[in-house]
Amino acid sequence: MKNIQTAQERTNSTGSNSAVRRRQFVNAATDLFSNKGFHETTVKEIAEKAGASPGLVYNYVRDKEELLLLAIMGVLESYKKEVPKAVNGQSDPIIRFSAALTAYIEVVANKPKATLLAYRYTAILPPSMRDQIKQLEIETNRIISECISDCIAAGYFREINVELISYRAVLLAHGWALKSWRLGKLHSVEEYIEGNLDLFLTALFTDKGREHYRDLGFVKSK
Repeated sequence: MKNIQTAQERTNSTGSNSAVRRRQFVNAATDLFSNKGFHETTVKEIAEKAGASPGLVYNYVRDKEELLLLAIMGVLESYKKEVPKAVNGQSDPIIRFSAALTAYIEVVANKPKATLLAYRYTAILPPSMRDQIKQLEIETNRIISECISDCIAAGYFREINVELISYRAVLLAHGWALKSWRLGKLHSVEEYIEGNLDLFLTALFTDKGREHYRDLGFVKSK
């Protein structure tokens, strides 16, 4: 079978100037896909928004589908970068989990349009592109699962289905993008994180975990 280079591999293999120009096209496409719709947006409009000629777009991507793929992959790559950075140097399982989920939500808050594109349009991409997204999603979610497993091993979380709960955590993060039209009027991102993290954790705690949570100072004395 012919070895087909992925969109991400092409991005990584090009020079910095090419990467910057491609990112301009991806950002323009993200805005237009979000505001007008994927099918309604033309390559000409993407090029104009990026300040380039339509023909130049094809020097950097094959088609609109690849621009959509790169927009979605960009969010996943941000998770892959920011979540490990957030937990680095933290040894306490509860703090690690809290830091990981906080970082995940912050990425969503910084890239709400691309997050929504994943929900709206992933299904229209070719199978090979969907497979790239799925694989990267599994990789980026792994650290959430590891943090949950560590909390269970320490006796802080109940015995639960790790995979199921890790995806519930991811859906909680995505909730900010999905419902920010309403939540953004009522709460800051910080309030959303604090309130939901507390609800999420207290639903999973054992007595030992709840006591340790208080000892860490997360629960304010009345």
